[in-house]
Amino acid sequence: MVKLYLKPGKEESLKRFHPWIFSGAIGHFDGEPEEGEVVDVYTSKKEFIAKGHFQIGSIAVRVLSFQQVPIDLAYWKKRLAVALDLRRSIGVADNPENDTYRLVHGEGDSLPGLIIDVYAKTAVMQAHSAGMHVDRMDIAKALEEIMEGRIENIYYKSETTLPFKADLAPENGFLLGGSTDNIACENGLKFHVDWLKGQKTGFFVDQRENRALLERYSNNRSVLNMFCYTGGFSFYAMRGGAKLVHSVDSSAKAIDLTNKNVELNFPGDTRHAAFAEDAFKYLDRMGDQYDLIILDPPAFAKHKDALRNALMGYRKLNAKAFEKIKPGGILFTFSCSQVVTKENFRTAVFTAAALSGRNVRILHQLTQPADHPVNIYHPEGEYLKGLVLYVE
Repeated sequence: MVKLYLKPGKEESLKRFHPWIFSGAIGHFDGEPEEGEVVDVYTSKKEFIAKGHFQIGSIAVRVLSFQQVPIDLAYWKKRLAVALDLRRSIGVADNPENDTYRLVHGEGDSLPGLIIDVYAKTAVMQAHSAGMHVDRMDIAKALEEIMEGRIENIYYKSETTLPFKADLAPENGFLLGGSTDNIACENGLKFHVDWLKGQKTGFFVDQRENRALLERYSNNRSVLNMFCYTGGFSFYAMRGGAKLVHSVDSSAKAIDLTNKNVELNFPGDTRHAAFAEDAFKYLDRMGDQYDLIILDPPAFAKHKDALRNALMGYRKLNAKAFEKIKPGGILFTFSCSQVVTKENFRTAVFTAAALSGRNVRILHQLTQPADHPVNIYHPEGEYLKGLVLYVE
């Protein structure tokens, strides 16, 4: 096995169990590692400190273990079994009202670079590192074994998430099964999952608890679900007793899926209408008919260089909502950009509120659910930020 030796003093973050090793910390290699290969990591004093997947790039190694253990089928089974046990303990796995949850959340489950979402009998597996791609077949085998019949299909979806420079030639497709049944259940509501062509793994599992909160505020309100994607917030609002729900997304395909999901839960219900339109154009032309607005945009910043423009975007978006929402209205507003901190986001929203001149109160501060855990040694894993605001 290739050995990697760190520069003097560069082991401090590893002593604090941070799971990343940056390329600038590397002193030299004993051997020539291939992209995605497991390497042993040593300090400059030749003391073993970690082992993980090597990858060319800024994050050179994603740590799999701080102990000298083999990375084999038994390893993958152990880590996946721990992940499943966590989901059972928080009540999202083996729940007849909910067969939708995230089983593996990268660093949060000590499996950096790996995402696994479960939708009924199908698990959608996504690699964000070369190493997880290389080991995908062993991971799939371990997953099938530890799930013990809970899943019948494993769909691998990594064409757009792997580093393009790695020359891995990934192809999306089934590693197990091949069922086209794509209806899953979340908190008693049904929805179609487009894992073939949809964003991420096909659905935004991370908003489950925030959607349930929205349901409690929806009774007799006129709701605007902006950036609706497949309509998750919309059908929760309808079950919550909303008198009107409008779903808006720039993607016609997303709007089509939203309509199908609403029809799946509320066939023939005339309270809902959906529009394929740019968010800012819709906000400019809409009146003041809404007293509950959801702003859940895609990531405005995927790297630090885009942070300034992202914060301007959040200010502009929220300012328009503050301008148009009815007095006594409630705004659910989110950022899923990892590089946007909670403080960044709050400042952007507060600036928008001040520009509007409205009196605004915070009702809730939101984050990702427990099946998207944050490794205490890896605070970067806390990516979802949300505020629920009351606007006079």
